[in-house]
Amino acid sequence: MKVLITGAAGFIGSTLALKLFERGDEVVGIDNLNDYYDVNLKKARLERVRQAGGKAFTFHQLNIADKDSILALEESCKDVTHIMNLAAQAGVRYSLINPFAYVETNVMGYVTIAELARRLPKLEQFVYASSSSVYGGNTKTPFSVEDPVEKPVSLYAATKRENELIAHTYAHLYKMPCTGLRFFTVYGPWGRPDMAAYLFTKNIIAGEPIPVFNHGNMRRDFTYIDDIVAGVIGVFDNPMTLEEGKVPTRLYNIGNSHTETLMDYIGEIEKALGKKAIYDFLPMQAGDVPATSADIEATKRDFGFAPTTTIREGIPKFIEWYKTYHGV
Repeated sequence: MKVLITGAAGFIGSTLALKLFERGDEVVGIDNLNDYYDVNLKKARLERVRQAGGKAFTFHQLNIADKDSILALEESCKDVTHIMNLAAQAGVRYSLINPFAYVETNVMGYVTIAELARRLPKLEQFVYASSSSVYGGNTKTPFSVEDPVEKPVSLYAATKRENELIAHTYAHLYKMPCTGLRFFTVYGPWGRPDMAAYLFTKNIIAGEPIPVFNHGNMRRDFTYIDDIVAGVIGVFDNPMTLEEGKVPTRLYNIGNSHTETLMDYIGEIEKALGKKAIYDFLPMQAGDVPATSADIEATKRDFGFAPTTTIREGIPKFIEWYKTYHGV
């Protein structure tokens, strides 16, 4: 298969590309290498992908919201069979600071990629990253894709829900098979610096306090990067069947399905580092939720999805990478 990955220099996108190369697949990557976080980390990920992919990898440094540049790729992407749209402005808290970035990338950019997708003659699947954030303040756990999601508590969540609605529209209008994946708290080597594992590790090593929101009374469905990528590839390998009268769109949770407390998560980081954290206990931050938990029964049934990595295994792998990358 030939896969177009947006956000190819990102955490999930770069890891997915490496796994696809192992299978003999081709990858076309798009990323604008913006400075939301350390550009050098993005460049380092991209270099790994370039080296692993060789001639099987083509890269375009573009902003997905630049419709003229993206649609100009139609001819060069005519053999693309799958799209994984990962490019997005991430982070719940940053959406309180720069809301316009979320509308530009997560809505305008998403529509632009969908427009490119519908023009590609060999496209079999349009897959895109949604988020567990769409469940908002739901208190019923585990979260099921059948649950109502019409009350987002952050702009980031609202844009991800908008992606799901736009996907339904394109599937209806153009019979374009669309699959949305609601990811749950991804962590692991080459992860984002604004995520908990990276931030906590950095501060603990430096002897600085770590921010612990809601006074530590939080639970998350922490999902290791390799399990996330296995789920994406499972979706690629199991396309939906087009049925008369049905809109070809579907949604799935991609999570660990086993929640952990925030304090246990921090404890595993402390154990792997051999150093205690200095806690800065804070109230719940606006837009955040106290708990997430994924119902993945449908994902298991349809794709054989079987996450295997616990935080007791995943956190030491992240710490090992962090120390190597930063020369600690």
